[in-house]
Order: sequence, then structure tokens, then C-alpha cells
Amino acid sequence: MCRWLAYSGSPVLLEELLYAPENSLVMQSKHAKLGATAVNGDGFGIGWYGSTSTPGLFLSTEPAWNDRNLRELSAQITVDRVFAHVRASTGGAVQRSNCHPFRHQNWLWMHNGLIAKFSLVRRELMLAIDPVLFPLVEGSTDSEIMFYLAVSFGLAQDPPAAVARMVEFVEDVGRRAGVEYPIQMTVATTDGSTTWAFRYSSRGKSRTLFHSTDVTTLRRQYPDNPALHDVDDDSRLIVSEPLGDLVGAWQEVPESTCVIVRPGVEEELVPFKP
Repeated sequence: MCRWLAYSGSPVLLEELLYAPENSLVMQSKHAKLGATAVNGDGFGIGWYGSTSTPGLFLSTEPAWNDRNLRELSAQITVDRVFAHVRASTGGAVQRSNCHPFRHQNWLWMHNGLIAKFSLVRRELMLAIDPVLFPLVEGSTDSEIMFYLAVSFGLAQDPPAAVARMVEFVEDVGRRAGVEYPIQMTVATTDGSTTWAFRYSSRGKSRTLFHSTDVTTLRRQYPDNPALHDVDDDSRLIVSEPLGDLVGAWQEVPESTCVIVRPGVEEELVPFKP
């Protein structure tokens, strides 16, 4: 499977997220602790927002631990919102167009999991994508198909409803094809202002997902930890697995839940039950 993180908050150097933590995302690319696979070396990607509404992308088929360009860029790029993903293919080719995050206009999307027996249902799923969007599909992954289905179903207007409709459709197509548990996912998407993250699977046994504890709470617990005083109160991380072992810093996202992170607003956890 894959590992990913979504950060929003006060500006930080990218290397502080990707390399500095004890269990950083780059470390997870070769030694994941909670993933379905320990090694996630089939490429990586980062998506971040700069001076325009369209996010930048850096995608590579290299393993994250072995990419010198990632190391160089991470020491120079300061971000206040970033998606980062390390990939373990579930069958799709190792090519740049299959690396996450995926982008459409101001939206980013990344996924850990799979559509079960994707080859059986791929054609019907692809034909449900809006014809205007269909030419934009570049790769061969189930993750990208999920993204463009969600965009087709109204992601820009109501993200939770669009993702729920996407899941309902995938499950319906899969079950008609004889697939008992059609979808497994932790998904994150953002429009550059708000982040939505989803933990869901047809079987009810989803891949791991965690969100960071409120920074003000951690400051009270660890008054002598300088890192906690360098970020804004509304800085948040959503991750496939914790980046460190600071007690109380991470909370597991419950099964069938959507996490919503808006600037200046306490994060919200709501049921997600398509």
C-alpha cells in the first residue's frame, strides 16, 4: 500500500515534515511500521501551494529515500499546506503519471488502499467520469479514477457528498461484478484552503489514519519542547502513521470518519457512511 501526510498551518521547511521526525515519511518509505507493506518504494510525490491557486507538483518514480532532488528541494521550500505521498503499487505500473498526489485545477488528491479486482470494474468506472474530464486521466491507477469520479460527482461543491457518491458507485459496480469488499481507502483532498480526509473500507477494517492533537494542549503537556512553540495554534497534520512517539500527540481517526481541517477553526470529525 502507501503512506501519506497532509499538513496545514504556519510555514515550515518541507524537510521538517519529510526528514526531521523520528518516523518521517521518508523513513516510512523504507520502514513503515503500520502499513500493509513495510517498503513504499514505487515512487513519491509532493503537492504544495505557492503564489497561485494552482498547486505545484513534484513527482518521481525514484524511492523517496534515494532521491537527491527531493532532499535538495526540501531544504529550500517553505510550505503552509502540503500533501506528500510515498507509493507501494498494488498492480499499476511504476511511472510518474501514477504517482500521487493527483491535481485538477486547485484540487489535490491522494489515496492509500485499493479498489479490489480493479481490472474487472475499471472500464465501467472510467466510463462514468464526466466526458469533459476523461481526457485528463493520464495514469492507470484506481486512485486517479477515484479522484476524477469524485470531481465528476461534485467535489468542488460538496467534497464529503462527492466522495460518498464515488464510494457508493464503486461499491455498486464491484458487488455487481461479484466483489465482496470493493473498496479500501484512506483519502485526503484539499482545495488549497480546507482539507478533508476519509477513512473507510467496505469491510470495515480500514488502513490506519491519525490526526495531530491540538497544539495548545501539547504545549501545556510539554512546556519545554521548543518545536511546539514554533507553529500556529491551528497547525494540523493528518498522517497514515504517527511521525513520532510523543505521548498524546496523535489520535487515531475512527473507522468510517471524515476529518475536516479549516483555517482558524477547530478540526471536525464527522461520520462517513456512504
